Amino acid sequence: MSNQNDKPSIGISCGDINGIGTELIIKTFSDSRILDLCTPVIFGSNKLINFYRKTIPDINFIFQNLKDINRVYPRQVNIYNCWEEEINITPGLMNETGGKYAVKSLQAAVNALKSGQIKGLITCPIHKKNVQSPDFNFSGHTPFLKSYFGANDVLMLMCSDNMRVGLVTEHVAVKEIAQYITKPSILKKLQLLKESLQKDFGIDKPRIAVLGLNPHAGDEGLVGSEEEEQIRPAIKEAKHSNILAFGPYSSDAFFARGSYEKFDAVLAMYHDQGLIPFKSLSKGEGVNYTAGLPVVRTSPDHGTAFDIAGKNKADESSFRQSIYTAIDILKQKSEYTHNRSNPMKRMSDAVLTNAEDEKIDDTTQNEEG
Repeated sequence: MSNQNDKPSIGISCGDINGIGTELIIKTFSDSRILDLCTPVIFGSNKLINFYRKTIPDINFIFQNLKDINRVYPRQVNIYNCWEEEINITPGLMNETGGKYAVKSLQAAVNALKSGQIKGLITCPIHKKNVQSPDFNFSGHTPFLKSYFGANDVLMLMCSDNMRVGLVTEHVAVKEIAQYITKPSILKKLQLLKESLQKDFGIDKPRIAVLGLNPHAGDEGLVGSEEEEQIRPAIKEAKHSNILAFGPYSSDAFFARGSYEKFDAVLAMYHDQGLIPFKSLSKGEGVNYTAGLPVVRTSPDHGTAFDIAGKNKADESSFRQSIYTAIDILKQKSEYTHNRSNPMKRMSDAVLTNAEDEKIDDTTQNEEG
C-alpha cells in the first residue's frame, strides 16, 4: 500500500449531502477505467456513500476505507471519513445538516490539498445559504479558496471543449454590478486570464475577447458609459502589457454569431452574461476552474439540484469532465514549469512568438467595436 507516483491523487469534496454530489461520485467512479488516470480520495463518510449507493440499482461501486490520508490505496477509490457520528440524510431537502457536513468535507479536503497529500481538488456543489456560519462566511467555493490559500485575486473560469469564459464579477446583485466594472478590476482579470491560458492550458499567445456591460456594448456611450470610461481603456492598456485583448463586444451578437470560436477565451462582465451562453453551448460538459490559486481546483458547472437528489436522475458528465480537466491542468502546469526552466525552449518560443505577431495583428485589427 503506497502512493501512486504516476497517477495524481485527486480529492473530492462531497458537497451538500442532500444534493446530487454523492450520486455523481458513485456513478463516475463505478467506471474503473478512470483509475488509470488518477487515484480518487473522497472526503465524506462510508455511511454517506452506502446510503446513496442503495438508490442506484445495479451499480458496481467498490471503495476502500482510508484511515491514513498519507497512505492512499493505488487504483482504488479511497473514502476518507471526515466524521463518524450518525447523521440524518434527507435527499432533496435544504437544511442545516446538509450545509454543515458539506463544509466539514470541504475543510478536510483543502487541508489535504494545502499540505500536498492530494494534488488536485474537485468540489461537488454546495448551497450558498445553508453553509453560512461564523466559521464559513463565504458566498461560494471561489471566495473561500481565495481566502484559504491567500491568493491576491482569483478568476472564475468556465471551460469546455469549445469555449472558455472568465468573469469580472461573480455572485453580485445585478443592481451592484456596474460599480465593480472598473479599469483596474478588468486589467487584473485579463492578466489572470492570460497567465492561466499560458500556464494551465498551454496557449503561448492567447487571444481574449472582452464583452461590454451594456446592451450593444454601450452604443458609443448612448446606452451607458462603462464601455467608454472603463472597459475600452482597460483593453488599450492591456495591449501595452502584451495581452492580446479585443473588444468590447456586444454579448448577444458575439455568441449568436459564433465569434467566441475565434478566441482562446472570453472575459464577461458579470455572472449570467457569461454563464447563460456558456451553459447553453457547452453541451452539459462544462467545468468551473478557479484560476489564480497555487493549487488546482475544478467543479461541475451546476448546482445541488435538490429537485432530483436521491432519484438516480443526475447526469455525471460535467463532474467527470471536471476530473479530466484537473488532471490535464496538473500535467500542463508541470510541463510549463519544465519548459520555463529550459533556456533553449524559452528561446525557441520567443522566435515563434515574434514570427506570429504580424499575422495575429492582421487578423484582429478590424474586430474591435
